[in-house]
Amino acid sequence: MHKIKNIAFDLGGVVIALSYENAVKRFEEIGLHEAHKHLDAFCQQGIFGDLEKGLITPEEFRVELSRMIGREITYDECMYAWHGYVEDVPQRNLQMLLHLRQQGYKVCLLSNTNPYMMQWALSTEFDGNGHAIDHYFDHLYLSYQCKLMKPSAEIFKIMLDGQQSTAQETLFVDDGRKNIEAAQALGIQTLFIENNADWTGEVKFLLG
Repeated sequence: MHKIKNIAFDLGGVVIALSYENAVKRFEEIGLHEAHKHLDAFCQQGIFGDLEKGLITPEEFRVELSRMIGREITYDECMYAWHGYVEDVPQRNLQMLLHLRQQGYKVCLLSNTNPYMMQWALSTEFDGNGHAIDHYFDHLYLSYQCKLMKPSAEIFKIMLDGQQSTAQETLFVDDGRKNIEAAQALGIQTLFIENNADWTGEVKFLLG
């Protein structure tokens, strides 16, 4: 087993605790009928996927969602609905990220996400202590900026190039089976965790 130097984390369900049910509830609150048919816990489809792939802007998403709902939806309503995914930001996870960086590991985020979610994550409201998410990572690889989504092999290659790391010396932590399988196919070491589980002990164990 190669020595791990680079660690890539998923955002929802790993760094932050995720609530798919609450997101569905909020999208229904703003008028999206049968929201569960439009939303996914791991990989979005339709206009939701287009937003996360960076194929449409937040404004184009807002206009399209308004059309689907049948009334004019505001930007703030979109923010409110997307933010339903955020259940909690566990401090133990954030402390572990800082600890890993202090130990000399390269630590990055590799996430299927969108500008609405990241507007919050990149604000000082993110951790409850006045820090944005980029305080905890060396680099953020975001689907809408890369124009690619996990489990595409290409987004993993972008991350490896950006981190100047080989697959063999990289550990990838995710709660999506398909994403884990895609990383393994490239030779990346992986840790699959259940959504919102405490992974800190397992990461420590793997790193020896």
